[in-house]
Amino acid sequence: MFKAILIEKDDSGYRAALKDVHEAQLPEGDVRVKVAWSTLNYKDGLAITGKGPVVRSFPMVPGIDLAGTVEESSHPDYKAGDAVVLNGWGVGEAHWGGLAQQARLKGDWLIPLPAAFTPRQAMAIGTAGYTAMLCVLALERHGITPASGDVLVTGAAGGVGSVAVALLAKLGYRVVASTGRPAEADYLTALGAAEIVDRAQFSAPGKPLVKERWAAAIDTVGSHTLANVCASLRYRGVVAACGLAQGMDLPATVAPFILRGVTLAGVDSVYCPRADRLLAWQRLATDLDPALLDTITHEIGLGEAITVAGALLEGKVRGRVVVDVNR
Repeated sequence: MFKAILIEKDDSGYRAALKDVHEAQLPEGDVRVKVAWSTLNYKDGLAITGKGPVVRSFPMVPGIDLAGTVEESSHPDYKAGDAVVLNGWGVGEAHWGGLAQQARLKGDWLIPLPAAFTPRQAMAIGTAGYTAMLCVLALERHGITPASGDVLVTGAAGGVGSVAVALLAKLGYRVVASTGRPAEADYLTALGAAEIVDRAQFSAPGKPLVKERWAAAIDTVGSHTLANVCASLRYRGVVAACGLAQGMDLPATVAPFILRGVTLAGVDSVYCPRADRLLAWQRLATDLDPALLDTITHEIGLGEAITVAGALLEGKVRGRVVVDVNR
């Protein structure tokens, strides 16, 4: 038996609870992992609270991230004792995820734990940090360099935003952090933000084009915010879009794209190819200051995940949440 957050849906309704689960209930997979650490992401918050159509089958163990040790494997790349990390692949949505003390998974979904990080540090980074790195790589592929000009990060006090600010600053970019939480200004400055702006200037309907301001942006918000970011990018500016905290809609025009040559680069972390995952984690090992992980992270036990999930969706949680599944 092991402990897990279990989401169930039946005639009694939708509910999440901490439960004892038998190993025989684990889904199919060729690698069984003893989970040491997991995380709590925005998507996990939606799954646990039922406020978004994230979970595709029931019962479900949420948790899109995990780090742990292989206990059993029939996959050729892994053996008992190997330290591994998982991000995405529909885990926590269609396949039981990391908010549990045990997981059975497809070995093709795993990557070796990078030597630069402990399991806890890997989860302090998690899908949020790995997604932030994918966004930075997208900007670089489109020719953005520190000399290009200011880079805006929206939702900067969140998990993706926090790591994005830290990464960009360490790489030499002048980072402008957008947040709706003025109290987080010192936190964002400590991560490397050169300037803090109020998210209100982006969150309402705007004009098709406004004064050119940003060489590039990483957007975690979507909706009017992303539309306004596009409208204020410089000529041939680039925005890497990876989130929908404000909404899935994009109430924009083609004006920024055909008049300023703006690029909207979509970033998906869930089904990202293995080679790109390995590159992202390799770059995280060199481009992210491990000392900042404690600044952006706070720790909870598995039993606290349900309560914290609601606070996360309400924008009351900054940075990253790591989950010690064994307490």
